[in-house]
Amino acid sequence: MVVGRRGRRPTGSGVPLTFEVIAETLRERIRSGGLRPGDALPTQAVLMREFGASSLTVQKAMVLLKQEGWAVSRPGKGAFVAHHDHDADDTDARDGPEATAHVGGTTARVEALERALAEAVQQLGDLRGRVEALESDGGKRGH
Repeated sequence: MVVGRRGRRPTGSGVPLTFEVIAETLRERIRSGGLRPGDALPTQAVLMREFGASSLTVQKAMVLLKQEGWAVSRPGKGAFVAHHDHDADDTDARDGPEATAHVGGTTARVEALERALAEAVQQLGDLRGRVEALESDGGKRGH
């Protein structure tokens, strides 16, 4: 996994960063059946309390899970376990090229990317609105 680390730990220390711990914990909950496809993932606030982590750290963990196909976002509703069988992907890779044509996995990844894109567009719109509000407030205060 290649993630910018900005001096958080020495290179090669082998100690996982908090966002990696959060992501792995959620992956394990999915693997074990504690979280099933379609289930809502814990909210950002819940994960912040559980791991003593910042909102940015939790967001990084969620981005990682979405990139890997473990989770999908539904704008306005939250993050959910993806309908994707990761164990099947592992088996497919061992069974040869004909078994890797796992349409369900590809479909799930495309859906996850589409949802992530929709969420990013929504977040950009929200940020644009905030910037515009700040700019208009700044003009009023300056007079």
